[in-house]
Amino acid sequence: MQLSPQSRRKIIGVGAAAVAWATAARAQQPSMPVIGFLNPQSPEGFAGPMRGLRQGLKEAGYIEGENLTIEYRWANNQIERLPALAADLVRRRVVVIVTTGGPLLAHAAKAATTTIPTIFNVAGDPVQQGLVASLARPGGNLTGVTFLASELGGKRLELLHALTPGATRFAALINPAETANTELRDMQAVAQTLGLQIQVHNADNTHEIEAAFQSIARERPHALYVQATPLFVARHVQLVHLATLHRLPAAYGLREFVEAGGLLSYGTSVADAYRQIGVYAGRILKGAKPADLPVVQASKFELVINASTARMLGLSLPPTLLARADEVIE
Repeated sequence: MQLSPQSRRKIIGVGAAAVAWATAARAQQPSMPVIGFLNPQSPEGFAGPMRGLRQGLKEAGYIEGENLTIEYRWANNQIERLPALAADLVRRRVVVIVTTGGPLLAHAAKAATTTIPTIFNVAGDPVQQGLVASLARPGGNLTGVTFLASELGGKRLELLHALTPGATRFAALINPAETANTELRDMQAVAQTLGLQIQVHNADNTHEIEAAFQSIARERPHALYVQATPLFVARHVQLVHLATLHRLPAAYGLREFVEAGGLLSYGTSVADAYRQIGVYAGRILKGAKPADLPVVQASKFELVINASTARMLGLSLPPTLLARADEVIE
């Protein structure tokens, strides 16, 4: 059937109107907000914490891929890349920046932008670290979660001593570049109460970790305490390997060490802290100001014990300690 010129013009007009309507409809649809995620490590081993982050975002009404986009920047343990990665997120014009991994990341983001809301997680006091004006009223464009890891040193030492009741000489691995010494003071106070000797070894890079373990091996302590710092978390596989190599019962701050074969950990639940970060990111996307969001003091703590490592070290697990454990890895 042959159409008349008038009919063809009508069909073309209808088609053009439909295209124009579809284009206008797309233009009216709001684009998905983009948040930036900055971490000093690599994605491996972060499945649990990332589930926590996405759960928090979901609680706030956001689901990645549906109404939210996340731009990931992993430094792959190359700390010197952090400033450039933070600046890249700023150029990407993300709506919120999430930094997970300590004050170095938060400061990198703070140096890159004073306007984009930034959510951090840190161990210790973010006021002393120069990130916020106060916990209740952060001010500026930063807020977040504090792990309070520095206040758990004594408790962690007590748990390690309960697993090694005959031990009297302990080595402590400390990163002087990442601590305000509160964790060390807390641990030393408990050591004095228990009548334990503590020999402190400092390390603030991979080479110094190796050198510290050489010194520890010469001193032959009964057990090892590892400070909870971002550097040591980033090197958790290396640290667990060295402790195992020297057959040292060791206590750590996060469950990742125990999952890698470490003896025990006591500290904040990282997954729950990430969930709280996700909730805050969602609240900011809905219009809340970081200056008005109090820094969250993480309140969920967990004791994780690796029973296989205990057996390998010839240690008996006291029933009272097993009863207190949140998880026992076989």
